Formats: sequence, structure tokens, C-alpha cells
Amino acid sequence: MQRRKAYRTAILGVLIAIIFVQSMVPFLGYIPTGFINITIIHITVIVAAILLGPKDGAIVGLVWGIGTVIRAFTSPTSIIDTTVFTNPIVAILPRVIVGLVAGWIYLWFKNHTNKKVLGMALASGAGSLTNTVLVLGLMRLMYASAMAQAYATQTDLLNKLLLVIVGTNGVPEMIVAIIIAPAISTALLKSNKFLDN
Repeated sequence: MQRRKAYRTAILGVLIAIIFVQSMVPFLGYIPTGFINITIIHITVIVAAILLGPKDGAIVGLVWGIGTVIRAFTSPTSIIDTTVFTNPIVAILPRVIVGLVAGWIYLWFKNHTNKKVLGMALASGAGSLTNTVLVLGLMRLMYASAMAQAYATQTDLLNKLLLVIVGTNGVPEMIVAIIIAPAISTALLKSNKFLDN
């Protein structure tokens, strides 16, 4: 029991370290495009949620959110970083919820079906979609005029622009998560019995 707990704690520590590096180094967690960043960092949060459960997934998501705030202050990569991602409600809250949603969905499938890989895929898709919808929704709710100015559009056309961002960024992010997160999680679960929740 102690060995299992120590191993899981070590894995959590490694994932936190990975997410922190991804938060700080462009192209490891984000691909800057000038207007908005394409996110790949959420895959680490989803893997943490699948391997260790929703609570630890939320912890890794919290570290991601804190890293987002720090990066927005110290090395912004898009024109809206310092306006939007210095706000913890936009930068941290959605990232924590990603870990919770992905963890809960996977646990439900694990406990109620024998389709773990399907559960991982759905958890990955839902986690990715949660990040996209919450971040863009909160940005729209709290920073509509700043976003309209940054993207050189009218406020009433902002909803269309956000739908374009969902299509060009959110959908590819979700597809990548659905492919990569289950593959990593399955390999890690097969390689070590201490990770099976």
C-alpha cells in the first residue's frame, strides 16, 4: 500500500514538473499563432486525470493555470495574453475543471463498463472541449470589447470569430487529445499496476 501511494505521488510530481515546463516553453505546451495559442498542454492534464483520478487531474490542471498566469505576465505570446490570461478566473478555473471532467468520465467508464479505452477517448474529448468552451466563453463574457479591439472586429461579430477559433483550434486540439492521451495512458497503465485507480 505504501509503495503504491509513493509511486502514485512520484508520478504526480513528474506530471506537475512536465506541465510546468510546458506552460513556460513555447511549442512544448502551446503553439503560438499570433492571435491565439493552439494548446497541446491539456493532454498532460487529461493523462493525469486518467492515471491518477479527478483530484490529481485537477491538481495538475491547477499547476497549468498558475503557469498560464505566470507566462502571461512574464512572456506573453499573443496580443491578448496580458489582458485575459492574467485573470485567474480565465487562466486557472477552466484548467482545474479539465482535470475533474476527464477524471470523472474515465472513472465512470472504468467502474461501469469494460470499455476503458472508449472511456479514455471520451474523457480526452470532453476534457479538451471543456478547456476550449470555458476559456473562450469566459473571455467572451468578461473581455468582449478588449477582444473585439485585439482582433479588429465589432463586438457583435465576436461570436462568429469565436466559432471560427473553436473550429480552427478547438476541434484539432480535441482530435489530438483523443488520439494521444488514451495511447499514453494505456501504455502507462499496462506498464505499471500501481497506476490503476
